[in-house]
Amino acid sequence: MHIMEGFLPLYWCIFWSIISFPFVAYGVYLLKRLAGEHRDTLPLLAVSGAFIFVLSSLKLPSVTGSCSHPTGTGLGAILFGPFLTAILGVIVLLYQAVFLAHGGLTTLGANVFSMAIAGPFLGYGIYRGGKAIGLNTFVTIFLAAALTDLFTYVITSLQLALAFPAQMGGIITSFTTFAAIFALTQIPLAIMEGIIIALTFKHIIQARADILLRLNVLTPDQVKKVQESIA
Repeated sequence: MHIMEGFLPLYWCIFWSIISFPFVAYGVYLLKRLAGEHRDTLPLLAVSGAFIFVLSSLKLPSVTGSCSHPTGTGLGAILFGPFLTAILGVIVLLYQAVFLAHGGLTTLGANVFSMAIAGPFLGYGIYRGGKAIGLNTFVTIFLAAALTDLFTYVITSLQLALAFPAQMGGIITSFTTFAAIFALTQIPLAIMEGIIIALTFKHIIQARADILLRLNVLTPDQVKKVQESIA
């Protein structure tokens, strides 16, 4: 998913940076408010950031000749929402670009948009939708996390297609080609990530359900049902 340094034309680098900036700016505002109102949730926020860093640093070879990795952003989106997840994503992607040569500084805006904004927004919407209709909590978490991962690569494919349209078929053909490169590897990875995040969430409920209540991630009835199901 990390688009490497110098790969995108400069105008697309600028475009994605401009698009990403308002989300990150509002995330900074929410982070300041969270620090003032719920300081006890900051360790969990830090753990969410570390979770993103570890998973997204795992470069796995793709069967199509590329490479791929989980994203981990589904957990942050469920716990803290997409705007705060955007902040975590910026920190992780910046560190990876500077110290691990994953991605790049010129492509930071594009990578932030796909992994830390678009994916988390979809995952957050799926989680809130599942919660509203009373879907099983762990099924909802699995779907939100897995589709957050998968949608990240859909957006990356779109970004590459926009920058490099095919001579025959244009953007649509190019998008299909890039998406096919990722799909065979990313679908099983997304499923595994969904399972891992669901299991991680189970541990959080057991250890600190009170924080989930304060963050409005779960209602008291949902916490009770989950705790009874895993007792």
